[in-house]
Amino acid sequence: MRICVFCGSSTGFSPEYAEAAAGVGKLLAQRGIGLVYGGASVGTMGVVADAALAAGGEVQGVIPEVLSSVEIAHGGLTELHVVADMHQRKAKMAALSDAFVALPGGAGTLEELFEVWTWAQLGLHSKPIGLLDVGGYYAQLVSFADHMVTEGFLRQDTRALLTVEADAAKLVDKLTGISAAP
Repeated sequence: MRICVFCGSSTGFSPEYAEAAAGVGKLLAQRGIGLVYGGASVGTMGVVADAALAAGGEVQGVIPEVLSSVEIAHGGLTELHVVADMHQRKAKMAALSDAFVALPGGAGTLEELFEVWTWAQLGLHSKPIGLLDVGGYYAQLVSFADHMVTEGFLRQDTRALLTVEADAAKLVDKLTGISAAP
């Protein structure tokens, strides 16, 4: 099994974002779940990959050729896929993955999240999608998604495709179908 993690090329202002990224990388490796991500060595992308690798995990990176030098492609991955453009990047990441998790990030992270969410809405895949709500980072987005339902622009079943959790282990459990003990 592999989980695709969408995250940033920066680490943000709060240290908790990098800590969460490191925790996710380590958690996936400890559980024998491969990591698929954007292929860079910088920002929370580099943090999640380094943590997974340090814990003995499999890490598949996917980076567009044009960004391989700008984002500084990670040189120590299990496998680095260099693709022609951002469209191929997202398609390759989705093809390699069994589930998706968005960590705090910027416009690119949101764009990746919204694309796989839209694909699920359209029935193009049935892979689970999660938001790791580090320090309430995604609270306003979740509230807005609920507002979209209230206003009739989003069906409740589409909103329900997003699993939101503040705890990485609980989120991974939900996305992989592991039931918590009663």
